[in-house]
Amino acid sequence: MLKSSHRLAAIAWQVPFLFLVLTLVPGAVARAADLPDFATLVERNGPAIVNIATMQQAPAVDSQGSDIEELLRRLSPDEPLPPELEERRSRPRGGVGSGFIISEDGYVITNHHVVNGADQITVTLNDRRVFQARIIGTDELSDVALLKIDAQDLPTVEFGDSEAVRVGEWVLAIGSPFGLEFSAAAGIVSAKSRAVPGNQTNYVSFIQTDVAINQGNSGGPLFNLDGKVIGINSQILSSTGGSNGISFAIPSNVALNVVEQLRETGAVSRGLLGVLIKDVDFALAEAFFMPRPMGAFVDEVQPGSPAEQAGVRNDDIIIAFNGREIESSSMLPFYVGQVRPGTSAELTIMRDGETVTLDVVVGALPGSGIAAQSEAVEPPPANRLGLTIGGLDPEVREAIGTGGVQVQEVLDGPAEEAGMREGDVIVELNRMPVPDMDAFDNVSRQLPETGFVPVRIMREGRGTTLVFELK
Repeated sequence: MLKSSHRLAAIAWQVPFLFLVLTLVPGAVARAADLPDFATLVERNGPAIVNIATMQQAPAVDSQGSDIEELLRRLSPDEPLPPELEERRSRPRGGVGSGFIISEDGYVITNHHVVNGADQITVTLNDRRVFQARIIGTDELSDVALLKIDAQDLPTVEFGDSEAVRVGEWVLAIGSPFGLEFSAAAGIVSAKSRAVPGNQTNYVSFIQTDVAINQGNSGGPLFNLDGKVIGINSQILSSTGGSNGISFAIPSNVALNVVEQLRETGAVSRGLLGVLIKDVDFALAEAFFMPRPMGAFVDEVQPGSPAEQAGVRNDDIIIAFNGREIESSSMLPFYVGQVRPGTSAELTIMRDGETVTLDVVVGALPGSGIAAQSEAVEPPPANRLGLTIGGLDPEVREAIGTGGVQVQEVLDGPAEEAGMREGDVIVELNRMPVPDMDAFDNVSRQLPETGFVPVRIMREGRGTTLVFELK
């Protein structure tokens, strides 16, 4: 009798359990049916994804060969090197990346760092057709490059609105990690408006994801579940060089702005306010009667800058730009950089506990027009400093409030050793003002044969001095 009671009790316990299982199974099946359909997304967009292979001639790293080469040059300076040493002296170096087609006539987007310095760019389509690409233009600050291949009736992608992206939504990347062509990886958006640690400029407010991005994924698209491109995979944050689950994509709205300018002119113009800023912490918020920490605190207004002309003062806190709230200081350069020079914009400022609205005519960021163009252009003659220069655009001259010459190319020599960059604006040479090309040439001819020469430059809205050593 006792055994029968135990058996009945066991059955009585199992009945609700079985009922619960039967109740939950249909729900589990239904939820599984609601999972993202990545397969259809890949099938629909895969044909527009390309693999990019680059080739660049670079000096071989061979200390023994270098020693032999130097010895032979000293013994016979007028004689050519033996063929085996000449071949070892310069060897091709390859790279891989990803990209995607944005027009039926062959325009392709990828990263600047994928094609930078490449002597040859090979684009392989999903159907295994191979094309040689030429560079229409590249922009280093946004890490966007625009290529062109000679083809027609190509499959293309559709762009989405990166502003509408939400943290937590599903995304899919397609690219060529480690050269493995047309590989897909999924994840979620883990953060927005992200400044990459260690990045010197904040002209891109990245989309952060946990998608597995590795070497070779650079330049590939990031899709939302509607199959629209909302980002370009650009960087990873890793202690090992491999994917650690933190990757960064350039927002599609930023990329489209850059690509439009590259197609029109081969260069990119960015807005400039002319202020030095920092984050608002709790103490600053309390001291300046802010309800909470937010905005960009103005440490210094640059003399003659658009900000000064608009009435911005030191210790102002910029809380909005053109109606967009500024939560952290890194957001301000990003928003300003998307505005073309000469455009009017609205600044919302906290000043002495009150809200002030100012109208500002955005200036031009010095050096923002850096672009590598496919057309062969005769560069200006190089000078003793190891660089080539050109005149200033009127917008750049107005933005920095002084004359100068702009660095177009940095060659081997004193300029490269001192840290000069393309796009820097030289305003003084050896303590002498150089407002134009003629003045620069005159001062250059008077430089000493040897010694140290100070060079005053403007870079990204800030002035600094470099020292060149003439040997």
